Amino acid sequence: MSSQLEKIKTPEDLRFLSPQELEELCSELRQKIITTVAANGGHLSPNLGTVELGVALNRVFCKEDDSILWDVGHQAYVHKLLNARNKDFSTLRRFDGVSGFLAPNESSRDKFYTGHAGVAISEAIGLAKANALTGKKDAAVVAVIGDGSLGCGIALEALNYIREVNENFILVINDNKMSISRSVGAISKYLTRVITGRRYNKLKTLLKVSLRGVPFGRRLIQMIRKLERVTKSFFVSGAVFEELGMKYVGPINGHDLPQLLDKFEKIRDIKGRTIVVHVVTEKGHGCKFAKERAEAFHGCGPFNPETGEFTSKSAEKTFSDSFAESLVSLGEKHREVVAITAAMSSGTKLCEFEKRFPERFFDVGIAEEHALVFASGLAAGGLRPVIAIYATFLHRAMDCLFHDICLQKLPVIIGIDRSGVVEDGPTHHGIYDLSFLLSIPDLQIYLPADEGELQDMLFYAHYIKSPVVIRYPKGYSTNLTEKRTPFIPGKSVELRSGKDVAIWCAGRECETGLKVAQLLESYGIASSVVNVRSLKPFDSGKLKLDASEKVIVTLEDSQKEGGLASLVDSLLINEPHKEILHFGWSCQDFVPHGKPDALRKAYYLTPQDITEKIIACLKK
Repeated sequence: MSSQLEKIKTPEDLRFLSPQELEELCSELRQKIITTVAANGGHLSPNLGTVELGVALNRVFCKEDDSILWDVGHQAYVHKLLNARNKDFSTLRRFDGVSGFLAPNESSRDKFYTGHAGVAISEAIGLAKANALTGKKDAAVVAVIGDGSLGCGIALEALNYIREVNENFILVINDNKMSISRSVGAISKYLTRVITGRRYNKLKTLLKVSLRGVPFGRRLIQMIRKLERVTKSFFVSGAVFEELGMKYVGPINGHDLPQLLDKFEKIRDIKGRTIVVHVVTEKGHGCKFAKERAEAFHGCGPFNPETGEFTSKSAEKTFSDSFAESLVSLGEKHREVVAITAAMSSGTKLCEFEKRFPERFFDVGIAEEHALVFASGLAAGGLRPVIAIYATFLHRAMDCLFHDICLQKLPVIIGIDRSGVVEDGPTHHGIYDLSFLLSIPDLQIYLPADEGELQDMLFYAHYIKSPVVIRYPKGYSTNLTEKRTPFIPGKSVELRSGKDVAIWCAGRECETGLKVAQLLESYGIASSVVNVRSLKPFDSGKLKLDASEKVIVTLEDSQKEGGLASLVDSLLINEPHKEILHFGWSCQDFVPHGKPDALRKAYYLTPQDITEKIIACLKK
């Protein structure tokens, strides 16, 4: 049997496939996604749930000026495969390969770089307005957003604004939480047609006029309105969208390709109003293990494509594991400790805390700003909130950290997970937060090098009753040394001594620093390795002493500008010092996607690269 996918060079080619061939294409796409994610890791269950939706949208909205926006973009593998990435899809998430998210540098059909939730509606409103102002009246704009992202503040702001701009676009809600009920669905379809139909609205107007002329008429009108609202709310899940000025269609079975094609073909040319299409999908559809363990395969590492068994099962703890275990231990001893996550309980490993202390656990959904301000309220009320959040998503709530936590001097602890570079590229790297964090007064910043330090820092943060952030990477948290030095903010720890070079390391970069020191030793260069431990407060006394005697080297898995490098430069600018070398990520360009080891190699940040640059400096 010939490959249907190989026939697709552009989305317009989809229009030449028969219904049977389109079904074959969907099966092909599913298999390709499974085998590729099995080899490289990625988002499996969300993409298996949007196969038919992706095919339908790209078939109907295939013109050059049409725009299909996928909120977050993690569920857009089908879109990528149908838009010029099929040939290179085996390189998914690899350095110099296909991005795991949408990327305009790969295809003009990817309108925006994606990775963060809730933005597609605002983007769609903007594109629709731009099309109207530039005369592109036939260009369609489609925004696909998940039911989880729909609760984002920015998504709700955009929904509230739609009536003001009155631009027509199609909003597809990818609802993968509810099951499809045939009876309720039939009633819902019927009432959607009736309640939004012309005949119904004419009859309603006539009835209002007639009732106003009879005794108790106004009271009857109020009763009818109330009955209508209750009926719509109960049977028609789209009532809220109708109230916001949009036309609601659905729910539609997101795996019924003929129905999807029929609906989108009819909707495409409706003008003058935003159309909301409620599509119900199933995560992991078509793959037994991905369907049964949808959360495990939401974002996953490599696995056996036949059994679903993950191929990498290290017994080593990650920093996320260590943070979560320490938080449970803290929660056992202190009833005022509560935990908060923004729809990331699995990724941040807070599931055990939720299981042990359900009344003290809060998942606020994809709402980072709310998470921080909610925490400020809890803290003001006498509780000790601990937030676990990815570094890249903390960006969205920086003002709340400044205004609602630090300015108020409230004792909120934030565990900043996934600090440093990760596989998914610029929208997910946790390397940009320090430049803002270091500028906020009354905020302490801790950088654990291993599991033991992470626990000590969390316990200390609870003790001092001040705003604290604890930054830690995605990787393993194995203790670097057997010796445990008590944690004191503002006091660094020397992991090894040496007279020629002082390598100041932020967090887990101590591991890199120790490797560099060993390499330097083979060249007869004696170097000390200093574990910074905390950036605020900072051990400036130790730094100035080292700088007067040795070459200073800084290592950090963050952006140098605004990070440890900038802090060291600012402290030594008026002090006597020898040469200073900084190693970290630069703000000159966005770091792409790829495995961290591949990125370090590409940017000359391996232990060998660093060693060679230090030696070159010493030879000057």
